[in-house]
Amino acid sequence: MLDYIVRATAAEGQIRAFAITSRETVEYARQRHNTSPVATAALGRLLSAGAMMGAMMKGEKDLLTLQIKGTGPLGGITVTADAKARVKGYVHHPQVLLGANAKGKLDVAGAIGDGMLSVIKDLGMKEPYVGQTELQTSEIAEDLTYYFATSEQVPSAVGLGVLMEKNNTVRQAGGFIIQLMPFVEERVVDGLEEKLAGVSSVTALLDRGSTPEGILEELLGEFGLEIYDKISTGFACDCSKERVARAIVSIGSKDIREMIQEGKPVEASCHFCNKNYVFSIEDLKELLRQAKR
Repeated sequence: MLDYIVRATAAEGQIRAFAITSRETVEYARQRHNTSPVATAALGRLLSAGAMMGAMMKGEKDLLTLQIKGTGPLGGITVTADAKARVKGYVHHPQVLLGANAKGKLDVAGAIGDGMLSVIKDLGMKEPYVGQTELQTSEIAEDLTYYFATSEQVPSAVGLGVLMEKNNTVRQAGGFIIQLMPFVEERVVDGLEEKLAGVSSVTALLDRGSTPEGILEELLGEFGLEIYDKISTGFACDCSKERVARAIVSIGSKDIREMIQEGKPVEASCHFCNKNYVFSIEDLKELLRQAKR
């Protein structure tokens, strides 16, 4: 199990917590999308959060989508995850290059700019749940902390990080989500706030060898940490030629006819994994027949 999530409780159930190591997932996404360092960091943070939030969902068929739309050069990020913590995602402009921020780190906030965070949960109901908040810092972790507090009324602490090597591969990636239950005691809140204030960064913990269990032990060990589950996570895309074909059929017979008249095969790629699908003229003629039905 390379990338995985641990689920835990602490303070006799007053705290629930999740932590993830996601280096392989983020590196795979970097390779598929050929992302720049700052785009890798932004996408990697949201992939890590998406996997943990997917693991929070109860139903086997539940689906989560996280969308960030910003005014910065990155344009936006979309990540989806299921209840088994299988995750996929992409950035709108993967080649964005920016100088370091004032702290000498990758300028994720500058790449994203001002904007909105949307959390969409498809729980098998008639309509999906949609929560939307304004970006607070555009660093992603703080924006999710704000989302949990305002849209779900769950006081939370979110930490996310991606550390790059000099050759632009991913050195470390991961994060944590810690949430307070409604019956939490004041002393637990104060103790946790003090503990979180002393943590430098997620990547610093990971880079010194901390596992997800170690991260939670560092943060919650004194509160009686109980780890009760460990689940694998990874980048997984369920695209197929059949799915792309259905999307082409949905655009209508007029557009498909124009593609056929051009006399060239059509290439379509999946946003999430960048895989290319080629449709020959014969394929397009069959899709045209389907569109006319």
